[in-house]
Amino acid sequence: MRKKGSLPLLEGLEITTLAAEGKAIGKWDGGVVVFVPLTVPGDVVDVQITSKRRRYMEGRVVRWITRSPLRTEPFCEHFGVCGGCKWQNLPYAEQLRFKTEQVRDQLTRIGRLDLPEVKPCLGSEETTFYRNKLEFTFADRGWLTSEELASGVEMTPALGFHIPGMFDKVLQIDKCWLQPDPSNAIRTETYKFCIEHGYTFHNMRAHEGLMRSLLVRTSTTGEVMVIVVFYQDDQPKITALLDHLTAKFPEITSLFYIVNEKLNDSIADQTPILYRGKDHITETMEGLIFKIGAKSFYQTNSRQAEVLYRVAREFANLKPTDVLYDLYTGTGTIANFCARACAKVVGVEYVEEAIADARINSELNGIANTVFYAGDMKNVMSDAFVAENGRPDVIILDPPRAGVDEPVLETILRAAPERIVYVSCNPATQARDLALLSESYTVVAVQPVDMFPHTHHVENVVKLERRIAPLSPPPAPSPRGG
Repeated sequence: MRKKGSLPLLEGLEITTLAAEGKAIGKWDGGVVVFVPLTVPGDVVDVQITSKRRRYMEGRVVRWITRSPLRTEPFCEHFGVCGGCKWQNLPYAEQLRFKTEQVRDQLTRIGRLDLPEVKPCLGSEETTFYRNKLEFTFADRGWLTSEELASGVEMTPALGFHIPGMFDKVLQIDKCWLQPDPSNAIRTETYKFCIEHGYTFHNMRAHEGLMRSLLVRTSTTGEVMVIVVFYQDDQPKITALLDHLTAKFPEITSLFYIVNEKLNDSIADQTPILYRGKDHITETMEGLIFKIGAKSFYQTNSRQAEVLYRVAREFANLKPTDVLYDLYTGTGTIANFCARACAKVVGVEYVEEAIADARINSELNGIANTVFYAGDMKNVMSDAFVAENGRPDVIILDPPRAGVDEPVLETILRAAPERIVYVSCNPATQARDLALLSESYTVVAVQPVDMFPHTHHVENVVKLERRIAPLSPPPAPSPRGG
């Protein structure tokens, strides 16, 4: 081990396993963990340490000694720079194997749970061009790699993705393998038109420049939605660009624009203005139709979402007389997907616009046995709410990454459903929540599902069955309940 400045250079480090966020792990000098990006198990490398902590170090490869036989050639020219699809250098079967191991490890290590066999992670039929939504950012000065800077490449405006950990740095994207046509063509043409006509690109530090972001949504029905976000209400330039996109891409079925004059990029509190076409696109799943507006949430891998929801429905084991609670229902996709298999579905979600979409989706599909509530889950999900709507036989949980608030879990324990199905995009917080539920419930099935090939992210579905009597008698339904 030689020193370079104050941080060491590790020679001949063997990479032994994968870690989160696209990194892999080697161990040095008696077991100190070293995180190294863009490597795979079996690589032997020299690593320059860039960060040193008491229990671990992080570094980057400066020389390859042996390349692992597991390694495969990345298909994207932006691999290793843009921050996405960090596992392109690993065969897909190995990605799925590690995701299965990741779920098993987090549920047992964090949750200290007794588990049944964790089923192998269900792979996505499509491993490229699988996303139905992408957002690209404009920047007045695009990111250059150290090699490009050394070769004298001129810095130009960019339309692409943020460099990881750098909110004001954007990499120009020539081709992205995540979203199907016409996504790449729309992005390329938008960039070309703006450059040729002298449109200014946004500077995220100085907060100036017209062009801010471009969002493209596609669906398996062939519909395309485009949302262009501007920093100023420059109508001549807005009109010129949107008219050009309309003429160039007749396949765009919904064209919106937003004028966002805030300091941050979030459009959650902005009003999209419909310029051409319909105010929504549609997605279909098992014959159901889902309406997706400019700000609607929908799983970003449409075809794999159907696989995920089938697992959740199978685990729920619904009966015609069952009352189902779908907590964190979003736009009601799981609720409507399951409604025909039970007597009643009660959906709860924080975002009011999402609940409006959920009700529309029930109406579109002629589903009359759903009821939806908007509000903070901690405030809505109470004993009185359970009494009002009837004690659930089954609860499906699909919370955000932070997991379920403890007061909500306590209400669930008192409501004492026979079965709980917990769908999670973060097995670590899922493990924490399952540990709390384990005082009354047993985990009987675990099924990881891969929604995002070539990344470390994994969805996990867990089925729990009640094994003991409720902590206290469930509240009796009120005269209006049921």
